[in-house]
Amino acid sequence: MSNELIIRPDGAFDLVSLGAMVHRLDPGIIPFRKARECTIHVSGGEFNVAANLADCFRMNTAIATAMADYPIGELIGERVKAMGVKPFYKHFKHNGVNGPNMATVYSDQGHGIRPPVVFYNRSNEAAAQLKPGDFDWNAMFAGGVRWFHSGGIFASLSATTGELIIEGMKAAKKAGAIVSFDLNFREKLWNIWGDPQKAAEVVGRIVDNVDVLVGNEEDLQKGLGIPGPEVAATSALDPRTFFGMIDKVVAKYPQVKAVATTLREVHSTNRHSWCAVAWIGGKTYIAPTCELDVIDRVGGGDGFASGFIYGLLAGETPGEAVKLGWAHGALLTTTPGDTTMVSVEQVRSFAKGGSARIQR
Repeated sequence: MSNELIIRPDGAFDLVSLGAMVHRLDPGIIPFRKARECTIHVSGGEFNVAANLADCFRMNTAIATAMADYPIGELIGERVKAMGVKPFYKHFKHNGVNGPNMATVYSDQGHGIRPPVVFYNRSNEAAAQLKPGDFDWNAMFAGGVRWFHSGGIFASLSATTGELIIEGMKAAKKAGAIVSFDLNFREKLWNIWGDPQKAAEVVGRIVDNVDVLVGNEEDLQKGLGIPGPEVAATSALDPRTFFGMIDKVVAKYPQVKAVATTLREVHSTNRHSWCAVAWIGGKTYIAPTCELDVIDRVGGGDGFASGFIYGLLAGETPGEAVKLGWAHGALLTTTPGDTTMVSVEQVRSFAKGGSARIQR
């Protein structure tokens, strides 16, 4: 089996994502228990990738997702439109009392020695009701699709969402797309309806259809049941533990052609060392390490994934694609919210070794 990524040169969509939309309430550095006001960010792991590719990297992207017809849904829909992502919605009527709802994520940013905190209200979430048959993939992909992306958060929402991911991936493969999956393993979410064995079984069946995996050592261990590395890491930035697990991943899933992740050493809430690594077609790539002054860390991993996918779609070398992902993820942590506020020019400049000197 060839381990080379062969990407379609054209298509109506550069990327289609499948996942859940959420809105995140963020009181900034004030802890939630003392908050008086919040900023609302619109997000979703899979949406973030589509939004970043459209807004920063000027690509044609779409999201297949659930939409509850009530004011929070309208707020979310407005942000999807503003980021330039084409929506394919399965609509749900809200009953005016208890749903179906668009999920809420609550997060305060922490500061210094006080870490950030994230918790959810996903009760009666519309996206958890999505199931195979809800989207007309053939119509969606009729004009051609180059890349299809989903993730472990969506897979964990219910017994039907993982099956829908598999259906979407099979249709995307038939249409000639590269398929990627961000493992994003969230134990809390799986534990609501399943257990670690169920999680590994569902994720394993999804990954049978995947070309490009995004995930760190913990994701590979918990999401895929891959045994831990034999080499102990000297620090959170040591790539040997991650690379030490790749052989086991590829032995179990021989069709996987690339595995990538970010490496982050947290010195304080606002000061991180940041790196990224990838295994692509049998070769390993390591981005530089930089020091981040973090405003909002949420979405950094999706920022990396989208920059990495952009590099591959744009025909850059694998090493350059890893650097573009690393640069975009780094820049994304310097702005509030989960989705990008930077331009492709800024990303390329930082990936080349740009500095924070004033641009006049």
